[in-house]
Amino acid sequence: MDNLTVEAIELTRLYGGREAVSNVSFNLTKGEVLGFLGPNGAGKSTTMKMLTGNLAPSHGSVKICGIDMIENPKEAKALIGYLPETRPLYKELTVDEYLAMSARLHRVSSKHIKAAVETAKERCGLGHMSKRLIENLSNGYQQRVGIAQAILHRPMVVILDEPTVGLDPIQIRDIRALIREVGKEHSVIISTHILPEVEMVCDQVQIIDKGKLVFNGSIDVLKRQRVGNKLLVGLHTPPHTDALLSVTGVAEAELLASGLIRVRFEGDVAPSEAIVQAAVHQGWGLYQIGPDQTSLEDVFMQLTYQDQAAIADQAVA
Repeated sequence: MDNLTVEAIELTRLYGGREAVSNVSFNLTKGEVLGFLGPNGAGKSTTMKMLTGNLAPSHGSVKICGIDMIENPKEAKALIGYLPETRPLYKELTVDEYLAMSARLHRVSSKHIKAAVETAKERCGLGHMSKRLIENLSNGYQQRVGIAQAILHRPMVVILDEPTVGLDPIQIRDIRALIREVGKEHSVIISTHILPEVEMVCDQVQIIDKGKLVFNGSIDVLKRQRVGNKLLVGLHTPPHTDALLSVTGVAEAELLASGLIRVRFEGDVAPSEAIVQAAVHQGWGLYQIGPDQTSLEDVFMQLTYQDQAAIADQAVA
């Protein structure tokens, strides 16, 4: 595939015989933003280090635009822009000085350094900060400088490890917008433990827990998992739950503290119409009915703890 930019093939990393990352595989194409999601200690940063060539996998391989990271590390790394969780900033330099130095490290030719720096600053909203010392910039602007150094050599793949950690809400919003903009021209991988971040900026999602992938798919698939087989029903004159259970398609009915009733149904079709008809005929005073969406946090918990539940079930059996 011509647009294939990243191929991670059965990546595994052992520490003292323990698998910190186990058989992680995925592909990424140009123009996609991949969210690498997981709780702290799940193996995200270890995977990022293997993808960037900063850590050799115990097993498996990484290819960047078809170039094997182990066999041709210089060629593969030249196609990557990387911002680790701890920003590699020289704070005693100005923004221009630091980006010019970074351009040389990225082997941008001397005649193109000035243009590359100006383009990166423009894309990251740093034009008015050119002569400012990095140590005098806010946390959010320092993060912009870090992203600017990752994109100034126009890499095919941009990898950002926890890009919004430690930022305030306004800075987080700005960095997310910047990631979406960068993702239009590059393949972007961001590692994070923040679910809303993935929902807002990513096209594809990988969820890792205890070093293993527990979800691999599009953000739309993850969102669809939020809508299960439950409805929230509001009734001014709620009947006993037995009356709701007599409605065709209703399997369970639970009165919530909010006064709403959570109805669980079986099958793919919600019994919304049957509930509406019953409410009208019985005078229940229906004022609300709609899907009971599971939060993304709940979906995340279900995915990351399903292995534990399976182990517990086996132990009981």
